Amino acid sequence: MTGFKKNLHNCPSSERRQLVDTGLETISIRRQCKLLDVCRSSVYYEPEIAIQPILTDHALMNHLDAQYTATPFYGSRKMAKVISLQAGIEINRKRVQRLMPAMAITAIYPKPNTSRSNKQNRVYPYLLTGLTITRPNIV
Repeated sequence: MTGFKKNLHNCPSSERRQLVDTGLETISIRRQCKLLDVCRSSVYYEPEIAIQPILTDHALMNHLDAQYTATPFYGSRKMAKVISLQAGIEINRKRVQRLMPAMAITAIYPKPNTSRSNKQNRVYPYLLTGLTITRPNIV
């Protein structure tokens, strides 16, 4: 029996999984999995068939470039939504976020103007220039 187990472990798990007979009534699937040293969940697992084709990064970059040319003010969220609708494929926003800096694409939006003063506001002079403060409540 030990020779069988050694040969069994040399065999890949995918082949051992195929040895499990689900229609057999004399030995349960649980017992077969234990004898073959295979997880039961892998016996029951049926892989999903990929319905959507996967876009390569190069094809996605072409879509991003075309969309950015048309609408340079779109960020990663809007780009992901628009490209998903155009290509008919669900694209993750994080993937778009990863590709945008690689293509040197950034959304055009108004940046904060905290340093620029408003021309209409009056500029008041600084009245404490040259005044030495020597005691409390002098100012």
